Amino acid sequence: MNGNDLIRAGYTSGRALEAAKAARKTGRENKTIREELIVLLATPEQHESDPLYGEVAQELLRERRVSDSYNLDTVAPYHVWGKDQIEPGAIEQMDRAARLPIAVRGALMPDAHVGYGLPIGGVLATENSVIPYAVGVDIACRMRMTIFDVSPIVLDQKRDKFRKMIEGNTLFGTGKTWEQPADHAVMADSTWNQIPFLKALKPTAWKQLGTSGSGNHFVEFGTLDVTQPIAQAGATIQPGSYLALLSHSGSRRLGAEIANRYTEIAMEKRARLPKDFLHLAWLDLNEEAGAEYWAAMTLAGRYASANHQVIHEKIIDAARFEVLGTIENHHNFAWASRIDGKDVIVHRKGATPADAGVLGIIPGSMSAPGYVVRGLGNVESLNSAAHGAGRRMSRSQANKTFEWGDVKRKLKSEGVDLISAGLDESPGAYKDIREVMAHQNDLVEPLAEFHPKLVKMDGGGGKAED
Repeated sequence: MNGNDLIRAGYTSGRALEAAKAARKTGRENKTIREELIVLLATPEQHESDPLYGEVAQELLRERRVSDSYNLDTVAPYHVWGKDQIEPGAIEQMDRAARLPIAVRGALMPDAHVGYGLPIGGVLATENSVIPYAVGVDIACRMRMTIFDVSPIVLDQKRDKFRKMIEGNTLFGTGKTWEQPADHAVMADSTWNQIPFLKALKPTAWKQLGTSGSGNHFVEFGTLDVTQPIAQAGATIQPGSYLALLSHSGSRRLGAEIANRYTEIAMEKRARLPKDFLHLAWLDLNEEAGAEYWAAMTLAGRYASANHQVIHEKIIDAARFEVLGTIENHHNFAWASRIDGKDVIVHRKGATPADAGVLGIIPGSMSAPGYVVRGLGNVESLNSAAHGAGRRMSRSQANKTFEWGDVKRKLKSEGVDLISAGLDESPGAYKDIREVMAHQNDLVEPLAEFHPKLVKMDGGGGKAED
């Protein structure tokens, strides 16, 4: 008896296969084991104490309690920041997520807008379960900033040199890969070989290491005006004005493939959910698929961090300036956490971790400042904050609304040199970052402002989810 036999019988968990192997060791024939498991599937309540099949029965009963009830009338508590700036569709999506039987608590950030399943800017704590689309398709998308011990005046002195540093050390666009990929320890991670699906993705992931993707992903130089000391391990960056490098990208094709694969599995498992809830389908972490997704998501997080590290190290080598410090944070991820004395999984889809004392980066747009912040640890927000300004219009609407001539004049007036970008990333497509920050002064404390000066994004206007 193998896993395929069990799947045909109706089992979805690896625990049933383990029980079948244990039963085989007692001398039972495969035919007998198959018959016992079919009976167990129909009447698990009669086998909870069975020494061989008890754990399988208990798992089946847990699944049955959820799938048979799907009580979608109970709403988990959640708080909204900056509600007057959030489109009704995003609030409707948050309402829906809060009605899931696995939902414990939630929060909606002031940069929120409509996404798939959970809104972008949505935070949701669940009980022993993970929702692939509440993490998102760009798993562990993140910000990374390198702060140099040099005045930003050097940007004006050698603008072409800095432009070449960006263009020569990363690639933009969907599917772009390096012919000679960089070496990094993440490619030797044992998880690649533990899950066949990941092993098949490894060659492409390696070729994409150090690339920036499309959509709202960017690499830019700018001025960092530090107003309060930024304490880091080993050094404190004092108030002053510095040259800084800022990047935004994630796990590239790897993250998208993981998201799509496990969302399909989750949808199959929760097929009885109403159609408007299907993008919120979840995986129990006790299920084989849930454990697999968690391992794959975690690997994608390490890969996304390595992706930024490769880009920054190349540019640092080219710039040859002393580095004062590095700040990094990610979103589009799920964290094992403890809220109100209860173990939960906190999903932050386009939301920045803001635990007390934790540093983070919240960007604006290509003509608006971004902020280095220190988290205040607000439990009502599940220790979260906005991850950016947030879109105020869709990409298609932005393409219809703006003209390149107007956009370039605005950027020039702001002292911004744009190397490339899609029209859908026009500054006017975003909310006012200062208003967003004002709505979350109980979530984070600003320590510095970053003003973009030399910006590169994909010029093809590719699609990406924040």
